[in-house]
Amino acid sequence: MAGPKEIEEKLRRAVNAFETLAPGKTFAGMTLDQFKTALAPSFATRETIGQLDDQLTHAINQRDAADEVALVKLQAVVAGVLADPTEGPDSSVYEAMGYTRKSERATGLTKKGGKTTGGTPPPTP
Repeated sequence: MAGPKEIEEKLRRAVNAFETLAPGKTFAGMTLDQFKTALAPSFATRETIGQLDDQLTHAINQRDAADEVALVKLQAVVAGVLADPTEGPDSSVYEAMGYTRKSERATGLTKKGGKTTGGTPPPTP
């Protein structure tokens, strides 16, 4: 089945042909004006969709700009929690904000193993 863009192009092409080549004729019991009236809801709905799409784009841009400001404020509050003498990096407030408490972080230490000879024990002297 054809998509919305192909359908719109097909409708516009038919209206144009009717207007330019047979404006005074009647097809399927419809004059040119009646045909245009019958197609009007399709074109009006497409116009509404275009306007809504523009509004969505605008709203997304507004949200993104507001998020930039909000993230700066969030960073300031988190820094305040970290610097607070009664809260700090090991507090429940810090964890509830979605961060890992200092006491729960991995140390980063790893155990280095000795060389093995392919899973067999080294020979005895």
